[in-house]
Amino acid sequence: MHGPASFRPKPGSIPESPGVYRFRDAGGRVIYVGKAKSLRQRLNSYFADFAGLHPRTQSMLTTAAGVDWTVVGTEVEALQLEYSWIKEYDPRFNVKYRDDKSYPYLAVTMGEEFPRVQVLRGAKRKGTRYFGPYSHAWAIRETVDLLLRVFPIRSCSSGVFRRAAQIGRPCLLGYIDKCSAPCVSRVTAAEHRALAEDFCDFMAGNTGRFIRRLETEMRQAAAEEEFERAARLRDDVQALQRALEKQAVVLGENIDCDVVALADDPLEAAVQVFYVRAGRVRGQRGWVVDKVGETGPGELVENFLLQMYGEAAPEALPREVLVPALPPDAGALAELLSERRGARVEIRVPQRGDKKALMETVERNAKESLNQHRIRRAGDLTTRSRALQEIADALDLDQAPLRIECYDVSHLQGTNVVASMVVFEDGLARKSEYRRFSVRSTEGDVASIHEVVSRRFKRYLEERSATGELDTGPEAGPGDGADGGTAAGAAVGTADGTGTPGGADADPEPGLDLDPAPDIDPETGRPRKFAYPPNLVVVDGGPAQAAAARRALDELGVDDVAVCGLAKRLEEVWLPGEDLPVILPRSSEALYLLQRVRDEAHRFAIAYHRSKRSKSVRESALDGVPGLGPARRQALIKHFGSVKRLREATAAEVREVPGIGPATAEAIVSALKGENPT
Repeated sequence: MHGPASFRPKPGSIPESPGVYRFRDAGGRVIYVGKAKSLRQRLNSYFADFAGLHPRTQSMLTTAAGVDWTVVGTEVEALQLEYSWIKEYDPRFNVKYRDDKSYPYLAVTMGEEFPRVQVLRGAKRKGTRYFGPYSHAWAIRETVDLLLRVFPIRSCSSGVFRRAAQIGRPCLLGYIDKCSAPCVSRVTAAEHRALAEDFCDFMAGNTGRFIRRLETEMRQAAAEEEFERAARLRDDVQALQRALEKQAVVLGENIDCDVVALADDPLEAAVQVFYVRAGRVRGQRGWVVDKVGETGPGELVENFLLQMYGEAAPEALPREVLVPALPPDAGALAELLSERRGARVEIRVPQRGDKKALMETVERNAKESLNQHRIRRAGDLTTRSRALQEIADALDLDQAPLRIECYDVSHLQGTNVVASMVVFEDGLARKSEYRRFSVRSTEGDVASIHEVVSRRFKRYLEERSATGELDTGPEAGPGDGADGGTAAGAAVGTADGTGTPGGADADPEPGLDLDPAPDIDPETGRPRKFAYPPNLVVVDGGPAQAAAARRALDELGVDDVAVCGLAKRLEEVWLPGEDLPVILPRSSEALYLLQRVRDEAHRFAIAYHRSKRSKSVRESALDGVPGLGPARRQALIKHFGSVKRLREATAAEVREVPGIGPATAEAIVSALKGENPT
């Protein structure tokens, strides 16, 4: 294992010029390529404070055995060289975008003597014009079917084309006038190519001139009393208009742009692009990327634009690229894209209006794409099994943790402290087992974790004692159950934080006389709330939180449940009593699963905290008004929408609420005006 000190360049040997640098491993393979405005400043940052670097960067440096660099004249040249080297060497530590699925394109093979229109996927071919990508192949075929009325170019395969030429008879499309039949010389190669070029112009957004031309010909034919021809031209105009209707109008007719949006988590990011030409969405495409280190939105955008436009044809580049965050070298990148396009390209962040609204739509698509990617990855049985085994190996467990429970605490400056417990069985969320807790401790997150874990496992021991599996159980005071508000201390938990666990209300099947299972309550036939122990307890936090959970289990005598903490900033896994964390590879399925478990616990805790805080705000604001009961308080909130709007209302406006009289309205206004806004 090499250390960065072994190949650190000598002081003063690194130039201060712009350039591109390469880290190589012991075998001479390039493992990372980067660029810098100042090579000296950037490279020195790798060797100045190794402990303060991101774990991914530390891993790269310990893998590397040397570094070299190339000086360039400008930042634009640095961008070009960086892209070329990344493509050439495919370094393992660089960000790599990959399609989240294979998107279909509408393609016109302009490189052939008789161009053909077809649906293509995969790598792009030289001499072929591409339009899209589209979400579904059927959408392309519907569009082509409409356009072949006006632009009857060839759509058959090479075999069908040659066969028609041999027998001297065109295929069906030639007979119904959806192909100009160049196979039997109805049109010359030049005439057919002109049709193909018109087809491409229409798909590229130059739609107006074709519709105007057909309308002029239609009126002329009608004036000359050629009504059949006029009717056909009318149908052609309608076909073009229907093809345009399939592409949503989102911006002005003279606007060409690509809209790029991101959705990310600490490990991965999803990118969505909408291609807008002449104000219409002409295509959509998505990518998923494994993040490298603490990669921010600007760096992700820069890497993405370089890879997406690196080999794109000049006509594929738009006049404007809308992004969620500007790249670090936005000016140099815009200059590079402008050179490739042969005209000015602007990179902008939309601030208002239709472009901002469209960006929000693309962001929603990116979030959905990332969510679907997670679902596909989580749904793979082989992947889940590998993740559980990797966790067992990393934490030195006797067996794979088939049941994992994760705990998280949520509060706002120490108020309305709550906690969540989420359960994953066999790598999948088991939402009917989720629980939520109202925390009594006010001594911080560590004490809260200790309290919640203690309460959960006290209930577990009580359930085991009730079934006879334990002779005695530790004494537990009233209210030791989750949520702290039910008579028996029972937790209330579902996926959205409301209701009871799934299956809790199900009656036992009638007509059966079977001994209940140990984990089934014989009186109600319902699953016991805390009867199932986990193999692994995960807490959101570092060594202090992990130690608190372990201490709670030790105090109860529970010694067969493993504990770890997952610190969010660096995704470190902490074991109780250990001075150093367990560092899981960023690309490992184990870390991905632990992160999903932790994030789900965080989401569930936040949802409960917001619900409780909202309820407390409503109650505290209106509880002091004499004569105002729960029903009328609820009617006021429903009418005004929030306490803030109610506080701004006049007595006359308050009297509009059914059931509120003049005296009560005055009392409400006086009480709320005297309060400090929360």
